[in-house]
Formats: sequence, C-alpha cells, structure tokens
Amino acid sequence: MSQSSSDEEVAAVRAFNRFYTRKLGVLDQQLMKSPFSLSEARVLYELAYREDLSAKEIGAELGLDAGYLSRIVQNFDENGLLTRKPLPADRRQFQLALTAKGRQTFAKLERSMQDDIGAMLAALPHGGSQKLVGAMAEIERLLGASGAAAARAILRTHRPGDMGWVVQSHGAFYASEYGFDSSFEALVAEIAAKFLTSFDASRERCWIAELNGVPVGSVFVVKHSDDVAKLRLLLVDPAGRGQRLGQRLVAECVAFARATGYRRMTLWTQSILVAARKIYQDAGFELVATEPHRSFGQSLVGETWEMEL
Repeated sequence: MSQSSSDEEVAAVRAFNRFYTRKLGVLDQQLMKSPFSLSEARVLYELAYREDLSAKEIGAELGLDAGYLSRIVQNFDENGLLTRKPLPADRRQFQLALTAKGRQTFAKLERSMQDDIGAMLAALPHGGSQKLVGAMAEIERLLGASGAAAARAILRTHRPGDMGWVVQSHGAFYASEYGFDSSFEALVAEIAAKFLTSFDASRERCWIAELNGVPVGSVFVVKHSDDVAKLRLLLVDPAGRGQRLGQRLVAECVAFARATGYRRMTLWTQSILVAARKIYQDAGFELVATEPHRSFGQSLVGETWEMEL
C-alpha cells in the first residue's frame, strides 16, 4: 500500500469519527440532552450492567483519570445514585453499586437514547437501518479484540410477532420451573391480547430484551387507573441471565410510569418467585398484601407489591 493511500485511509477514518460523534451528540456537554456527560453516562452504564465493581476497575475499564472518576463518583453519591462500601481486601478501594434511584435514572437515560437512535434509524430510506446495523457489526468485528466482552442484551418496544413469543415463553418456562399448567399460558395470552387491543401508547408500554437478535426477556406497564400503573409479565429467559436484565426491565417500567404521570405502581406475583421478589424489593416496591390461592394447578401464595412514585 502506498503512503498516500494510507494517509487517505487515515483521513477517512478520522472524518468518519468526527461525523459519527457529531451525529450521536456525544460532543455536546450533555449526552443526548441528558444532564450527564459522556464519561458519566459510561460510568452509569458499567454500574447498571455489571456487579461488584470497584472504582479502580471502572477507571481501568474506561481509561478515566483517577481524580476525574473520583469526582464523578462523589457527585453520584451526593445525588443518591450509588452506594459505595470499602473493599475488605483494601479499604482504600470502594465497591460501587447503583441505588434504586440510580437504576431508575439510568433507565430514563437509556430510554432517551433508545428513542433518539430509533428516530434516527426510522428516518433512513427503506432497508437503510439493516444496512447501517450490518456495517456497524462489520466495523466492530474488524476492530474488536479477540477477547472482547460478550454481547449485551438491548431493550426495545414491542413489534408484530412479539406477543406470540411472550405467551409461548411464559407457558414453557413456568411449566418447566414451577409446574404451572396450561391455564397460566391462557392467562398470559389474555393479558397480551388485551394489551394489543386496548393499547394506549401514551401510558402503556412493553419492552422486549433482545440478545443477538433473539428475544430473552419481557415486561409490560399497563394502565390500572388514571393514577396507578401495573407492572406485568416480567420474564428473563435463562439465555439472558447474568446481565441484570430483570433489574433493567423493572427500572424501565418505573421510569416510564413516573414520566407519564402515574402516582403509584402495583404488581401481583407469587411468593415462590424468589428472584423476581428480590428485584421488586431492590427497586423500591413494598409488599402490601398476601393471599393463598389455588391457581395454575398449584397451591400458591399471591402477593401484591406497590411503590409510591
């Protein structure tokens, strides 16, 4: 390759970098019109998707100066977005974790980014979004290191065909894990059908978690009353575990309910669903009522959880 050709290619890559960062808005002081800088958003992202991280690990992962990262962490701490506790092995280092407020804040930021990028893709000519995503995948493949991190699931709103997956996945999962009979699948089908036939886009939402193009999770927010939103049909497929998808999906629901004017959020679950109960509790829900019942071929204890928004 000639030197001139190499210089031209370098210039083309640099020009693309300038164009792309301008397009996504990351050169603005605030990322995607949010109150966060790009570095702050990246710290939130790492804390949302990874567990048991220390400040030192985040700094090394993101290449952030220790002093700058310390100021970000201090700001997040003062605003109630994270907790930090000294590591037993080295009390000068802190283990960081998002609070319920932090998870909700990140969910709102991520939803805003999803909407902005979705609008950008929707403006492309027919077939353009698939071409763009394919080109990005090729760039990532060519530039990515051999030991690159595993793909992370994305959250998106529902589209035709998703409700069939929601019904089938709930039926199969709960039959396998908890011995539920087909009446549970019928209930899920009824909820999904009602969601589609009476969908209010201004106050209701479904999120599908997708990993490498395959659905691995779902959750719904539906209108229970003018003031109360109801969280329904939270599911994380075993293929999507290890990414805190349950926490991400619930945080999306809470942030959406707040943003659309609900004053309270409620949900109904079963006492045997230990992992889901922990997610609800960590998000800020409180158990307000229990009731034994016989449903889905099982003797269960139903639980109502609520959160003031």
